[in-house]
Amino acid sequence: MIKRLLFSLSIFLLVTGAGLCQPAFDIADVHFSPRSDWSKTVDHWMDGGVLGGDRYRLRRATMIDLISTAYGVDANKVFGGPAWIDYDRYEVVAKTKPGTRPATLRLMLQALLAERFHLVVKTETQQVPGILLTRGKSSLKLETAADAAGASGCKTTPLINNGVMNYVVQCRNVTMEAFAASFSGPSRRIADATGLEGSWDIDMQYALGNLAGGGSGLDAAIEKLGLKMEQGNVPQPVLTVVSVNEQPSANSPAVSTVLAALPAPEFEVASIKLGGEGMTSMPRYEPGGRVVMTGVSPLGLVSQAWNVPSLEQLVGVPKWAMGNNSHNVTIMAKAPTGVATDRENLNLMLRALLTERYKLAVHFEDRPMDAYTLVAVKPKLTKADPSHRTECTRQTEIHPGQGAVIQLDCKNTTMAQFAEQIPAYWVTIRYAVLDGTGIEGAWDFSVHFDTFSMRPGGGATAAADGAASDPTGSISFVDAIQRELGLKLEMHKRPEPVLVIDHMEEYPTEN
Repeated sequence: MIKRLLFSLSIFLLVTGAGLCQPAFDIADVHFSPRSDWSKTVDHWMDGGVLGGDRYRLRRATMIDLISTAYGVDANKVFGGPAWIDYDRYEVVAKTKPGTRPATLRLMLQALLAERFHLVVKTETQQVPGILLTRGKSSLKLETAADAAGASGCKTTPLINNGVMNYVVQCRNVTMEAFAASFSGPSRRIADATGLEGSWDIDMQYALGNLAGGGSGLDAAIEKLGLKMEQGNVPQPVLTVVSVNEQPSANSPAVSTVLAALPAPEFEVASIKLGGEGMTSMPRYEPGGRVVMTGVSPLGLVSQAWNVPSLEQLVGVPKWAMGNNSHNVTIMAKAPTGVATDRENLNLMLRALLTERYKLAVHFEDRPMDAYTLVAVKPKLTKADPSHRTECTRQTEIHPGQGAVIQLDCKNTTMAQFAEQIPAYWVTIRYAVLDGTGIEGAWDFSVHFDTFSMRPGGGATAAADGAASDPTGSISFVDAIQRELGLKLEMHKRPEPVLVIDHMEEYPTEN
């Protein structure tokens, strides 16, 4: 009883931030992210969440991201809250003592959310999607515990068999609840739904494979016991948002001086060598601040360093850099101590490296570019439930020979919000989409499109009634929103920022 009371008190203090010595940041700058960063592309996901020197940064974070980071829970375990909670994005820059431990940083972020957003959350148990351990169709192959008064538990031993990693599981005197829990993890909860009472001795072996479906690995071993794992609702502890403000309280006037911008970081040392397999610009972070990029083109480096999503948005590209992989390079570099290796700092360090080693000179300027405006033709939209979160989720179905068909489901979404998300859904749309529909309010709608149909008019042919004749939805995104939503993307020339390469040497200077 005493242990239960102490546990409940610790949860109360954690969630409410009511601890007597709740740590806090020295000062923090909290504000909305630029609207241009709100589309959910790879470049616009949350970044940061680590301490570099005395600065803690979170960029492009929704309130769900902030709560998930502060309390160390999966985003899908955060329930409730207003519609904007997974849409609006925020920037957080805070100051604290260098070397502050991650657990303490989480407590500081909890305090910041309570102070600046008046966030109140509570823990409770809800039924959420998970995995149920149930009775199978075959007869049970379990042994009643030989020593019901003996020690209880499961022991798992790794074993390599013919080059394949196997796991040998030996459980003694365990209930079905304990047996199911032994395979659970932070992001995967398995609950007992067998109805079997008592304690059991269980021996099994499985190969490393699918842990949550697919008929292989753990699933197959479980079925040999006469049991089965299947999808279902599982009671799990979650965080529920009781209340939160959309607008953070004002920053301290001292923010502009105490949190003044730091000098742009540069690599302590960097090696650039021609060649390298992999053909990817994705960096690999290693202990000690080491950064490795293999087989990346110089133009790819420029695009990443200046946050230009497409090479087509570069102007003044040298002839030697066009369609030639012979200039691809491998970079091995070391970030300075105290500089967080998040995407923004990496890009700043790449800028300095390219400027020095390629004698690179660039500038941004506005030029007339092909850009889109979303307009209404014959809208086919459903009025939204205002209690639902504003969100657009994507599900992918793979159709052999036809590519990936995307189903996009948007809930409680205005046309302005939909328009600013469109560049995340279709790679050929390079610039912000303006809302010219004139449609007010929030709506629910779905649209299906095929990733192979890269141009308007691509993909499926139209049937006589104007619908896509291919039942799989093989149609471009641009065509799909017109046929399924009664909306249209009109192209116009608009001044948009482009990155102009003024000068770039063909080869980097020697290491």
